[in-house]
Amino acid sequence: MAISKNDLTVLRQLVTQYAEAAADPINKKRFTAWSDLNSLKGCGRPLVWINEICWWEFDNLPQMTLLCKGKWARNMERGLRRTLFQWHNFRGDMILDPILFVTVQCSPTSTYANYRIKAHEVRAANCSSGTAMYQPVINSEADVDKLHMPRVTVNWKATLRELELMQEVCEGIIPCQARGIVHQWTAAWDTMIHWYGIERLYTDMFDRPELVHRLLRRFWSAQHRVLDRQEAMGLLASGNGNWRIGSGGLGCTPELPQRDYDPLHVRPIDQWGCATAQIFSEVSPDMHWEFSLQYEKPFMERFGLSYYGCCEPLHTKMGILKQVANLRKVSASPWSNLEKMAQECGTDYVVSFKPNPAHLAMDGWDEHLVRNYLQESLQKLQGCHVEIILKDITTLRQRPERLPAWNDIAMQVTNCR
Repeated sequence: MAISKNDLTVLRQLVTQYAEAAADPINKKRFTAWSDLNSLKGCGRPLVWINEICWWEFDNLPQMTLLCKGKWARNMERGLRRTLFQWHNFRGDMILDPILFVTVQCSPTSTYANYRIKAHEVRAANCSSGTAMYQPVINSEADVDKLHMPRVTVNWKATLRELELMQEVCEGIIPCQARGIVHQWTAAWDTMIHWYGIERLYTDMFDRPELVHRLLRRFWSAQHRVLDRQEAMGLLASGNGNWRIGSGGLGCTPELPQRDYDPLHVRPIDQWGCATAQIFSEVSPDMHWEFSLQYEKPFMERFGLSYYGCCEPLHTKMGILKQVANLRKVSASPWSNLEKMAQECGTDYVVSFKPNPAHLAMDGWDEHLVRNYLQESLQKLQGCHVEIILKDITTLRQRPERLPAWNDIAMQVTNCR
């Protein structure tokens, strides 16, 4: 795999633009601000980050047109163009690193892996993506016992080759470095529900609880063994940095890695951990504990700090979540009672507030609605450590200007808090 002269020229121009933006002193200031937030220092202004963007609605813009021909070059070009576009138009409190990274090519890097249980997916005719139904394939103990630990693999040769390509592109402009797994999305039920089916799970938690527990024990045993294997193979990297933690904001913190950190042998305790049980949205705290958190807790506590939650409202679950010793951030989805979250979290946790992205998908853009919503939400969280994470942006109704407008409102509201 080689880079053509044309592709190299295009990429070096974009890398130069990136390097200039990454050299802006505001990046160091924001790193400090995120570090202070994650360390629960003071009650500074809420920090804003936008992700999970419907980039396909920006593809027709001139600055997003891809000019490279090679597959690898086009992927890099696409990433650079999106990063630079966000930086110039709706950066919020995003950070650009003064270095470009190549991720070590390994698997698995999340709970979405091969456990040797095949989901029975049912889709409408002529529908290859989008909504699907899942027929239960967990019906007996024998079905549970089919679950096996995923195989942990790494391709150092491919990683080195990609690093060499990146170095060729970035030579004399910005340094490059290979980096292992900095953080993993651990959403056990997001995976298992494809095998179990939501209705069957809800009835079995009452009628056949031991079957559910058998699956949980086997699944989480596999998770621990995968993490052990990743550590032993040297696939982990320090968790203090400019990357997403759970479904929330950036992981900058002076508390990681640990004081006895060895860069040649990174441990889970040098990283952030996370867990979530989105399908337990309407499940009682007691059942949430029994069929989810009691298994998630030991895994989360293997890490230095941890994050919990995603789309599920957690304002009634803080009583059980406080039992997680290293919990630092808690998700407050659009369906959360923010006043209750503020009462429960106080200044002991970072509240990861997720504004409703539906405001960007309405027939018309309503600036006053967005401003009032954000102001009222932040008023309810007054006195808390808060990050504002706009995500799940499914559509802007082909109005890409809405995202910069939302960003400007959010930055105005947070600076005036």
